[in-house]
Amino acid sequence: MENREDLRSITGLLALRLRSSSLLWPSDVVDALKVLSRGPHHSRVQSGEVLFHAISDLRNSLGISAEQLAPYASEGYAHFFDELMSVDESTNWFGVVIPALADLLLRFPSLLEAHYQHADGLQHRALEGVKTGLRLLESQEAGIVLLSQELIGALLTCSFFCLFPITSRGAKHLPTINSDKLFASLYDNYTEKQENKIKCIIHYFERICLCMPVGFVSFERKVLPLEDGPVGVVYPYASFWSNSVVSLCSFQVNRSGLIEDQLSDALEIDFANKYIGGGALHKGCVQEEIRFMINPELIAGMLFLPAMADNEAIEIVGVERFSNYTGYGSSFRFSGDHVDKKEVDVLGRRKTRIVAIDALCSPGMRQYGLECLLSREINKAFCGFHDQSKHKQYQRLFRDNRVCDVQNDQYIKTVGSSICSGINEDCLGIATGNWGCGVFGGDPQLKSIIQWLAASQALRQCISYYTFDVEPLQTLEQVTGWVWSQKWTVGDLWNMLLEYASQRMNRETELAFFDWLVPSLSFDDMPTI
Repeated sequence: MENREDLRSITGLLALRLRSSSLLWPSDVVDALKVLSRGPHHSRVQSGEVLFHAISDLRNSLGISAEQLAPYASEGYAHFFDELMSVDESTNWFGVVIPALADLLLRFPSLLEAHYQHADGLQHRALEGVKTGLRLLESQEAGIVLLSQELIGALLTCSFFCLFPITSRGAKHLPTINSDKLFASLYDNYTEKQENKIKCIIHYFERICLCMPVGFVSFERKVLPLEDGPVGVVYPYASFWSNSVVSLCSFQVNRSGLIEDQLSDALEIDFANKYIGGGALHKGCVQEEIRFMINPELIAGMLFLPAMADNEAIEIVGVERFSNYTGYGSSFRFSGDHVDKKEVDVLGRRKTRIVAIDALCSPGMRQYGLECLLSREINKAFCGFHDQSKHKQYQRLFRDNRVCDVQNDQYIKTVGSSICSGINEDCLGIATGNWGCGVFGGDPQLKSIIQWLAASQALRQCISYYTFDVEPLQTLEQVTGWVWSQKWTVGDLWNMLLEYASQRMNRETELAFFDWLVPSLSFDDMPTI
């Protein structure tokens, strides 16, 4: 066990000990967890205040107590479990859930050992020869980690009990993983949204303690190499997009609804922070953080996925949804249990595919500059949208970082079909929305077009766009319909975008992109796709 490179890369991020080729907790921790697992009559843990004392004792036994938790963390745990939780909920939490979580922690070392044995024994052709063991997926290291939902449950329990060492996380560019800041902010600056975020996490633990899920979740770092290599598609330059003759994919506009509620097979886009999860375990409560609350298994990736670079994206497949919700931001509220009915694939993963791509923050006028934002953002989206495992089909279109001489659309459709047949399921579209807009300050019209271009170049079948009814996108359906009717290619639309951006940068126009692109048309008469 100690000779495993994957385990060695993650050991410093876990509190487990490795002795005689076995993973284990220190004996004091085992004794404390056994007492917790026997229930409150033995452990005396029946309040948030005492629970935090138990957490502190565990951390002391692990030798990580010097790594101070957030100020007011103890008060936050006490406030939630002793004041905000009902008597019935508290009785179930301390009488049933805490003992079950303690038992799960006791099994954590054996679960992790079994994980590594299973990772070596994967025989499915989709992952033949691919490393899938839990490890630190460094920046610029394309790779995949496949975890059971039970192991993820143990990892999230470690997070709840604040048992992850944090000393080396900053140097490794890793996000927050313990739950102390989540609870501390509840006391330090109480908001209803924060209480309801915690309710989602608590509901997740209640569910897995009632019935442990048996599926798998994969976490993949996707990288567009900056230089030519033996396989794969490299990071494109501006000429790549200008010369593309790929047809635009279909574009569906949704003025209502949510990405996570869409029913078709699609890559669901996470408007991510470069540190995956963003403020999920702190005060954040916008698109990414909400997704991490209703699908808490996403939080496991925060343990071992360092910040994304400009040429990287993260794809997570198989997470289960446990909670329903209403609202957004300050109005976010937990609204009860969600039963996830998604089918599973051949690897035991639910067919929920989430792709995290981070946009530039507060770009201002920079977003109209070619290198600063236009090229960076379209390449970031392309990295998330494309399927690197189908690199041979892509290279028939993109060779030496240039678009091949494609004579007609039929050839493109043939290539696209061969990609889809390799997935053993229908072609996947893209379900997205106002990525990098809102608090990030991006131009919604530019971002919608950039994502359309990236999805088309990635040979995706369609893009399903959720506008959330923002004012700048009121004419999105008519504009995309008009562009589609012109039979433009990716290169055609990209070059129009470049011309507009140049005029904006040079103060030659103050028009929004849609008004600039089709100034003489009546939107009422425009076709739709």
